[in-house]
Amino acid sequence: MKDKTKVDPRIIRTRQLIKDAFIDLLQEMDINKITVNRIAERATVNRVTFYLHYRDIQDMMENMALEMGEKLGQIMRDSTPYKSIEETDSVKLLNLLEHIAENAKFYKVVLASTKTPIFTEQLLKIITETITKRREVDSLHIKTDIQKDIIIWYGSSALIGTIVSWLRYDMPYTPQYLAKQLSLLFRIGNKIE
Repeated sequence: MKDKTKVDPRIIRTRQLIKDAFIDLLQEMDINKITVNRIAERATVNRVTFYLHYRDIQDMMENMALEMGEKLGQIMRDSTPYKSIEETDSVKLLNLLEHIAENAKFYKVVLASTKTPIFTEQLLKIITETITKRREVDSLHIKTDIQKDIIIWYGSSALIGTIVSWLRYDMPYTPQYLAKQLSLLFRIGNKIE
């Protein structure tokens, strides 16, 4: 019996060509100047091929943001057992930063620029969900009397801001070093009395 979930490698390759062409064009010009024709030409496919995969550029961006969200969500939901919650969080953070570093060209364009807020919104959603599930949020709320939603907003915005700045400055620190530094900040924040 044939596996129905397996996608034809040609489809995967064509979609990747289209996405890569879009990212290249975003580096060169304003998003409002990008057309399906330009994407197709850069991807070395025709317009019809583009429309076989996406309704329009917005649909393509939404699909790309969802794919990014799924990948980042997998990283953040990793349920590998570690010695402590702190170690688990540190490993998840390191895995997230390593993934971003490995795909730096993509993330620099979609996160470190103001051209495509759909990607930043997707990342914010994933990080907010992750922070919301942390027990430390309740502890910090009780210790400081700061509202939980404010703690979550602050934590997720600070992390995204750090990642965006790291990308904008061409990742001057390794993912390992940045993860250690952020883990230290989180531990300091949790010790507030």
